[in-house]
Amino acid sequence: MDMNKLADEIIGGRRIKRGEELGYFITANLEQLCKGADRIRRHFHGDHADLCSIINGRSGKCSENCKFCAQSAHHCTGVEEYGFLDNDTILAECRHNEERGVHRFSIVTAGKTLSDEDFAKAADAYSLLSRECHIALCGSHGLLTQEQFEKLREAGVSRYHCNIETSRRNFPNICTTHTYDDKIECIRRAQKAGVEVCSGGIIGMGETWEDRLDMAVSLSELNVKSIPINALMPIKGTPLENTERITEDDILRTIAFFRYIVPEADIRLAAGRNLMKDSGAKAFLSGADSTITGDMLTTSGNDIRGDVDMLKGMGFSI
Repeated sequence: MDMNKLADEIIGGRRIKRGEELGYFITANLEQLCKGADRIRRHFHGDHADLCSIINGRSGKCSENCKFCAQSAHHCTGVEEYGFLDNDTILAECRHNEERGVHRFSIVTAGKTLSDEDFAKAADAYSLLSRECHIALCGSHGLLTQEQFEKLREAGVSRYHCNIETSRRNFPNICTTHTYDDKIECIRRAQKAGVEVCSGGIIGMGETWEDRLDMAVSLSELNVKSIPINALMPIKGTPLENTERITEDDILRTIAFFRYIVPEADIRLAAGRNLMKDSGAKAFLSGADSTITGDMLTTSGNDIRGDVDMLKGMGFSI
């Protein structure tokens, strides 16, 4: 497959569909694949880089058994545990990010969903942020109901995060306390409420290349607006603690073919950037156009000023 020609076709309107033979993404020359992905990125997104930050709004004691997660009550990781943060703490962090040029801010909570009490706290926090700040607001609170999504939208949330994590085939190998279809239904409820969706997954959990390609096609079918790609950072105490870390070349190949398959979505670098040289600078020339930044991350991240300086130095606008 001529990757330059395929990039031209994607720019011209071709969209890759389920059922097509996609093995060429696995065997294509990596440099040519990344160059084509960069052309697609520039066509659909220009040189704008989108930055988002999160605050861990409630930590630990999660009922779910996701094998990668430090916050699961099924694992012994020594993670800090605390209840839903107060509004003053959340507002201060939101202002901190807005002042430094971050475009989006999200409250993230551990757990399958929110109790009525915690949901009320979340809605109140978002209403406060909406009044006091001008930054776009996102949320990540598990599997919410249709009514809850309506209330979040009314409180000012414009985008909701719900990762599908991996392929449908591989999902039961990663989590058994909820299903892949639970995730899909949650995404569709958010969209029905008029809330955009941010959904991606984690690579390097033992999945196959076919699983990664399937995840990309599934996200294209779901019409998500932002796709965070996490590279597994094995955490001691989780079932994946001894998993061999994914290589930079494999991360770049994955980011690049995601750009071909979902050309108009933001491809967002998330956890695992430190597995790449220069905080993943090359990934921004291989299809990525956005990233999670800041210090309040659930795994080690990159500071805002460093990311802004790096991206501006590469010719991106913030």
